[in-house]
Amino acid sequence: MSQNLEIVLQAAGNAVTMLRNSQVGAYVYPVVPSEYDNWRDEQRAWRDSAVLFDQSHHMVDIYIEGPDAVKLMSDLAINTFKNFPIERAKQFVPCSWSGHVIGDGILFHLEENKVVFVGRAPSANWIQYHAAVGKYNVQVTKDDRSPGRTKGKAVTRKVYRFQIQGPNAEKVITKLNGGPFPDIKFFHMNYIKIAGRTVRALRHGMAGAPGLEIWGPYEEGEEIREAIVAAGAEFGLVQVGSRAYPSNTLESGWIPSPLPAVYTGDAKMKAYREWLPAASYEATGSLAGSFVSSNIEDYYTTPYELGYGPFVKYDHDFIGRDSLEKMKDQPHRRKVTLAWNADDLGEIFKSMLVPGEQSYKFFDLPLANYGSASYDKVMDKSGKTAGLSMFTGYSYNERSGLSLGFVDPNIADGTELTLLWGEENGGTKKTTVERHKQKEVRVVVCQVPYSAVVRASYAEGWRTGAVKL
Repeated sequence: MSQNLEIVLQAAGNAVTMLRNSQVGAYVYPVVPSEYDNWRDEQRAWRDSAVLFDQSHHMVDIYIEGPDAVKLMSDLAINTFKNFPIERAKQFVPCSWSGHVIGDGILFHLEENKVVFVGRAPSANWIQYHAAVGKYNVQVTKDDRSPGRTKGKAVTRKVYRFQIQGPNAEKVITKLNGGPFPDIKFFHMNYIKIAGRTVRALRHGMAGAPGLEIWGPYEEGEEIREAIVAAGAEFGLVQVGSRAYPSNTLESGWIPSPLPAVYTGDAKMKAYREWLPAASYEATGSLAGSFVSSNIEDYYTTPYELGYGPFVKYDHDFIGRDSLEKMKDQPHRRKVTLAWNADDLGEIFKSMLVPGEQSYKFFDLPLANYGSASYDKVMDKSGKTAGLSMFTGYSYNERSGLSLGFVDPNIADGTELTLLWGEENGGTKKTTVERHKQKEVRVVVCQVPYSAVVRASYAEGWRTGAVKL
């Protein structure tokens, strides 16, 4: 019998123990240089001028073609598809039958009977599975993310994918286009001109400020990049490396990597686990952080906790609908930003400079995550768990350590809580974990997005409280 996730889980005995001690190593953003200038100035540029994000390598692209392409995606998503014509995109959020999140990503409606999903492996695998076992008239093409370690081999993808973001993005795009470009609404698509080529564009804004995501044949990518860098020079455009890139979400409010809710469930979920190979993301990924439970389901999240509650529309049948209907009127933990106390964060760094003593868990800059999925315990004054921190790092723009996570619904903005940083008993056996001691860190509950600039300028959506996607 070929190895699969179900066999791996049975052999491990406990999913939590397996994932908390995974040997997968650090998550790598492949191919793109770590830094072009330095990560501080790269962060600063998306707030003050303009940046070029290279998203060509770290995400999976799943192309779905055929008469049932949109139906397949509608059957898997909590979102409505009544507002999804050609030349439109939406954030795609699938759930398990229990109503817990598998992952998310962006779905592009490219042409009639053709869509592409762009995102992380858990959602891509879920799509590919249901296309294979369901009665859908579709053809699926998977363009996997680039390898984390290329071993000297050339890397190719079907398309390059860039974003031009920041307050000066419009000036850069206007210059590239040779004049005013189409007034593209948020998550709508159109075309612009770059270096004499017609380039497809999506109105987007990962760093909060208006901008475009553009893509085209991979072999044209370097030509397009050079044109963007040349046009952006007078407007302060900075290329962002893989070190700073993932930290932009700390300011804009997206939690990228919840644990996919696939490790338990009835016969339908077991069939999926038997389909997932032993080398899959789900079988090899890692759990990190101070929150510890022997029950893997305690790490599952709902759309409401991740800020996707407004997405849930009951105008169509989809996997997880019955479960979500049962929980929709219950109190839900709410997504927040947690601002770290500067003195406490300083003590973490200082502990690295004390010879002969065990230090606190290393806080890497600008992104401090050390697992595929992170879960740090957040406690109230009585020591009771009041929430979870799921994505942690540092914003040079805000001069602050920040976490994205969720807290109990009765906890107001401005409340001071305690985040427990580091793992118990000196740390797990993950290769990303050195021996360390835990540190209690004071954190203040704040809005999502944390950045006032983003709150003021970002299109209405899951980051700002109202959504029409």
